[in-house]
Amino acid sequence: MTYLTVSIFACEPGVFAEKVSEAKRLGAEAVEIRCDGLAKPDADAILQMIHSVQKCKLPVIVTCRDVSEGGVNPIDFSVRLSILKQAVEAKADYIDVEFAQFKHPDVHSVLKAALEGSETRLILSCHNFDGPFDDVNILYESVLALYPDAIPKIVYKARHINDCFAAFDLLREADRPLIAFCMGADGLISRVLAKKFGSVLSFASLDDDGQTAPGQVSVATMKQVYRWDGIGKDTEIFGVIGSPVAHSLSPAMFNQCFDSKKIDAVFLHFLVKGGKTEFDEFLGSVCERYKAGFGGFSVTMPHKTHALDYANRHGDYVDNLAEAIGSVNTIKIGFNGLISAYNTDYAGAMDALASVFDGDRHSLHEKKVAVLGAGGVSRAVVAGLVDVGARVRIYNRTLSKGESLAKEFRCKYAGIDELTEHTADVVVNCTSMGMHPDVESCPVPEGYLTESMTVFDTVYNPLETKLLKAAKAAGAMTVNGAEMFIRQAMAQYKIYIGEEPDEDLMRDVVYQQLNAKV
Repeated sequence: MTYLTVSIFACEPGVFAEKVSEAKRLGAEAVEIRCDGLAKPDADAILQMIHSVQKCKLPVIVTCRDVSEGGVNPIDFSVRLSILKQAVEAKADYIDVEFAQFKHPDVHSVLKAALEGSETRLILSCHNFDGPFDDVNILYESVLALYPDAIPKIVYKARHINDCFAAFDLLREADRPLIAFCMGADGLISRVLAKKFGSVLSFASLDDDGQTAPGQVSVATMKQVYRWDGIGKDTEIFGVIGSPVAHSLSPAMFNQCFDSKKIDAVFLHFLVKGGKTEFDEFLGSVCERYKAGFGGFSVTMPHKTHALDYANRHGDYVDNLAEAIGSVNTIKIGFNGLISAYNTDYAGAMDALASVFDGDRHSLHEKKVAVLGAGGVSRAVVAGLVDVGARVRIYNRTLSKGESLAKEFRCKYAGIDELTEHTADVVVNCTSMGMHPDVESCPVPEGYLTESMTVFDTVYNPLETKLLKAAKAAGAMTVNGAEMFIRQAMAQYKIYIGEEPDEDLMRDVVYQQLNAKV
């Protein structure tokens, strides 16, 4: 079993007891007492805190971190050693001590004697707040060589999501109880997947402001967004790849769909920073580990063209639409790690835009359309518009990129500063301007929009962007990005799972999430 653990800094016992009760109410499965939260640790107070966790019938871990390994206050090790001995006497389930400290003969002998005959388990921690360890396997073996009954805890900062795979491999190959995951935003997936791969503990904060280590998310997020309770060793892994990606509602939407149909799968945010090289390394690492249960990915900015390139070089199948558009937003991982690549943006965008024209895509024929941006979404939108005979002009800050896309689809292009020099019936924003958290930005100048226009913003978070607010104020027809998002996601779900999703549930989740952010 993997315990979802809330780490709480030691404080006044009454306040601590309230936090423990709240942790249990939220669904925490264990509590760690961070005794280094006290400037002057008090033995009686710490004992009361241990008892308050035990009273809630939760496993209790007691630690007093050295400042070199994330401790808050500089506490002499003799005092920290005394706290750990007291925790053993109080029948704490685990005590956690730094491996570097435990190697000292005096510390080793004192704690070994205290643990003898006790049911308390020893966790030996190795932390690296700067980046990965040189070799986690050697470190793991070194911990067990010193104390074979210990539970090694190997935690390091992920500088990139690709650093997480070493922790996954260690967990999958270990033949003893082990704790391993990565810190930081790049290591988030390792905290969630720790349960699938068998880590004894994973950590979450009590709330969004209560982090005790970099990259922790709240218990509520782990439970409600990432479907913690449904994760097991056979859970299939899906997710959305992008940078940035934390704003994506895909995990909330897909995980509720999985839950409603009792599908053993989880959908995560995969922050893949960098460009083609980093993307290739990530997808290559996933495909090499296909037996670990990776099932597929949604792909968003800036990796849609990277995904097509990877699929053409290493994939088993690329659908004709993705090839024609030059962009992939959906990857399915199949037998032996072979991938199939698709584009569902095309249909999602065209159906969303056609919804204001009585659902008829061909109503866009001969419409003058201004497409803002020349990235992956733009490719799908432009392809669809050209197919129905719209008169498309692409506007982009980097003129050469707009020119290249226009030549490919035989339409016009211009610099973004030339937008006001041309008229348009339809304006489609395919840039990230206005996307959370940059909600005050708008891709068009003030006064450009008129009541005769239809304005479609592919950004869906927030639901009503600054562009759409300006369009409504001008009397224009508007289409929000949520409709495109939902429609393309429905097609993705069918690719992943092989059956139609619950459209009403998808729409409810997305609109509830977006309305809650207003």
